[in-house]
Amino acid sequence: MDTISPPDNAPRKLTLGDIADLRAYEREREDFRQRVIALKKRRRIGVGPHITMVFENRDTIRFQIQEMARAEKILSDEGIETELGIYNPLIPDPGALCATLFIELITEAQLREWLPKLVGIERSVLVRTSSGLEVRCIPDEDHQAQLTREEITASVHYIRFEFPADAIEAFAHGASLVVDHPEYQFSTPLSDDTVTELLTDLRP
Repeated sequence: MDTISPPDNAPRKLTLGDIADLRAYEREREDFRQRVIALKKRRRIGVGPHITMVFENRDTIRFQIQEMARAEKILSDEGIETELGIYNPLIPDPGALCATLFIELITEAQLREWLPKLVGIERSVLVRTSSGLEVRCIPDEDHQAQLTREEITASVHYIRFEFPADAIEAFAHGASLVVDHPEYQFSTPLSDDTVTELLTDLRP
């Protein structure tokens, strides 16, 4: 399996020194982008017709920040530090998984139908191991605080799962990603490749 993660003893959170300036990033961008695309294939899970979750790690978040800096021409250390402050919480600590949840709706009619229906979706996702242990998601507090409209949800949510030790070992033997919202109930088994990949987040 191709991996682009740092050594096990390296810090997980990104620092200013991890973010290349724009010229240096252009030199590595195509190779890095291809590797992150391959990485996300193992970390992207669809659950039902409208929800996709991408489990983030140090590499996916570094790519996000580098691409943001490239698109918005962020040149100052202060600007990069702002992006680090926003995105570093999406890099999981050992014993946890962090995910970006996307509600994927194409038409205006779908938006009008589903965004009101799926209020509370950010509290309605769980990992269920093959042995029956369940770990329910926790919404990102800062993002949730910005969702001030109770009658309609956002199309993007940031969530995390905090695993006790016994759940990590159970997860290693198989698991499913489950949405149990009253208006949206679907489950997707995780492939062996995805389980193996996500164990790199869960284990120190």
